[in-house]
Amino acid sequence: MKRIFIATLSLIACFAWQANGQITVPQPSPAGSVFSKVGLTNVTIDYFRPKVKGRKIFGEGSDFLQPYGTLWRAGANSGSKLTLSTDVEIAGKKVNEGEYLIFITPGKDQWEFKLYSDISIGGNVAKYDKSKEVLSTNVKATKLTSNVEALTYNITDLSEDNSTAAIEMAWADMSIKVPLKVSFDEEVMADIAKNTKVNPRNYLAAANYYLSANKDMDQALKWVNMYLAEGENSKQFWNLHLKARILAKMGNKKEAITTAEKSLDLAKNFPNGDFGYIKRNQDLIAEVKAK
Repeated sequence: MKRIFIATLSLIACFAWQANGQITVPQPSPAGSVFSKVGLTNVTIDYFRPKVKGRKIFGEGSDFLQPYGTLWRAGANSGSKLTLSTDVEIAGKKVNEGEYLIFITPGKDQWEFKLYSDISIGGNVAKYDKSKEVLSTNVKATKLTSNVEALTYNITDLSEDNSTAAIEMAWADMSIKVPLKVSFDEEVMADIAKNTKVNPRNYLAAANYYLSANKDMDQALKWVNMYLAEGENSKQFWNLHLKARILAKMGNKKEAITTAEKSLDLAKNFPNGDFGYIKRNQDLIAEVKAK
């Protein structure tokens, strides 16, 4: 009985060692992820990064890892996944919020960029079902001047107003960019209507948005004036500068210059520094006078 007990303990110890004694090594194609906020939309790409390792990647014929005209999982292992937090436009076509697999078919002149709704197939190209394809668009591929060893995705070309960007894939000596567009005006307008009633500081956010989106400048001026009229807010030179910019956009040169000069004086005398507003006001005054 004692021998059986000892043997049992030895067996348990052996299994425990096997369970806990595994070695962790780097993956040949490590996981990667890229995220960007485009407008109010979260855009995320999760993928695995194969390496060139001296191989010929894209080209005509069986000598290449990804021959022209052959559907590719656009990554390694379980493929590449695009996640969108809102509806967007990709290459001019509406794509609903959600998760999608990325597939690409390289070509000599055009590459096909595809989004697939059934993420459960992972990188299994053999299970690709055309009926579950939510987007297929042709894009031009660019020949790179330097080699990209590990497959890389980026969210690039973010526009000044945060309404457009591009999904970029680069690997070996080739890259593609797929245009992405978001819409957030309705959400912002709803927030303005709701939140300016409960927090006066939201008047500034609303005025800033109207200025950047080139909307109704009269309304933007009303909002900034409502904020500046509260307490000591009129001494906040950074927000006076906002008012000066709105006035300049309206074509009211005289008031724009007067307001910018007041902001400039307050910035010069502020004990904690001007935060760059001396130059901003000087530049704005010069710009308005030059028109």
